[in-house]
Amino acid sequence: MENTPLYTALRRFAAQNPLRMHMPGHKGKPLPAPELAGLAAIDFTELPPTGNLFDGGGAIGEAEELWAKVFQMDSCLFLTGGSTQGGLAALTLACPPGSGLLLDRGCHRSAFHAMALLDLKPVYLPRPWLAEGAVTGPISPDEVEKQLLAHPEIKAVCITSPTYYGVLSDIPALAAVIHRHGGVLVVDGAHGAHLPFLGLDHFSAADLAVVSAHKTLPAPGQSALLLAGGRFSHRNLRRAGAIYGSSSPSYPMMAALDLCRAHMLEEGAAAYQKTAEEVAALRRDFPALTARHAPLDPTRLTLLSPHGFAAQERLEGLGVWPEMADGGHVVLIPTCADGAEDFARLRQALEQVELGPCPAFPPPPPLPEGVLTPRQALFSPGEDRPLCQAEGEIAAFPVAPYPPGVPVVAPGERIEKKTIAYLDQIGYNSDCRICV
Repeated sequence: MENTPLYTALRRFAAQNPLRMHMPGHKGKPLPAPELAGLAAIDFTELPPTGNLFDGGGAIGEAEELWAKVFQMDSCLFLTGGSTQGGLAALTLACPPGSGLLLDRGCHRSAFHAMALLDLKPVYLPRPWLAEGAVTGPISPDEVEKQLLAHPEIKAVCITSPTYYGVLSDIPALAAVIHRHGGVLVVDGAHGAHLPFLGLDHFSAADLAVVSAHKTLPAPGQSALLLAGGRFSHRNLRRAGAIYGSSSPSYPMMAALDLCRAHMLEEGAAAYQKTAEEVAALRRDFPALTARHAPLDPTRLTLLSPHGFAAQERLEGLGVWPEMADGGHVVLIPTCADGAEDFARLRQALEQVELGPCPAFPPPPPLPEGVLTPRQALFSPGEDRPLCQAEGEIAAFPVAPYPPGVPVVAPGERIEKKTIAYLDQIGYNSDCRICV
């Protein structure tokens, strides 16, 4: 495989048979398991021949620059702590401590943790409810405009695109609105690392974007990327990433990111195009979210079922393990690693599963009253309590059933009677964490 600066540098150094009087403790000798044995050879610490992730430059910097070009962004930082590390770093860059944030209600829990750590004051962006598909739809540029006019002090906006269900928002249109107000757009694109290899320039209009290579590309768990436009330098990314990342990042994971990009450019992109074709055929032949419902990732397969959890259990019994299910959906993540035999097996299994229209889930209720900031809620003493006994209490953690996959109650909000009634109506009866 060509043009893999980091992987090549690590192999070259390992081939010199250096006497490793440094970390890690395996000293390059095979790890005590056949599945892991070969990783040790290129697992180094920060040395002149191997480079330092948070110092910049060297073979790591070269590999990051090649990824930035893939996404048509100005800079890229390798993440070995997943998109969680990237989301924390991105909001640290976008939001001064104590400032306001316009936040997509469906953002990952790391965004709520970032708000607590930075003492941010959220204003939540609602998503439209798509009744036919029983999911929330794209973020509206008009709604963003409305909220920024109502809250001119807010200069940072964070949204998720694509969502877990594959719904895409119009990033260029949102960026145009936000930039007109002098703001910064952060995109949690954890589920969209593959989109450039399908010819979709989904992220380049954003100021900061986070993608999980491991979710949709041939890369190991926790490997991810933090990408930035010209507003934030590579030095900015390194400084913020170092706050939340290990000072001993995994060299095999970073080498895997380097190899992943080269593989995708050489053959993976063509394989992903075939995956998109297979998913389009499955969407035609089985009940599923389609572009008729919302703009979608071409490869996310969100099946519709009157009994989503039962459909998931049936698939698992047939040896097919979905990513997730809720009362009306089963979410599958086909990637370029799935070949013709995999899709044939999937199709055969789907023919044995009850699929069809979703139940008529109601839209989420109006937002509850905000009482505490996310920081006050997260760091307050708390206790677990059944929802039916939590009326009037303040949530310490999000209450986020699927669907809609967004918090019905966010940290610091009061748990109201109408909220409990809604959650009961959709069959959500888990305990919740309250502030005491």
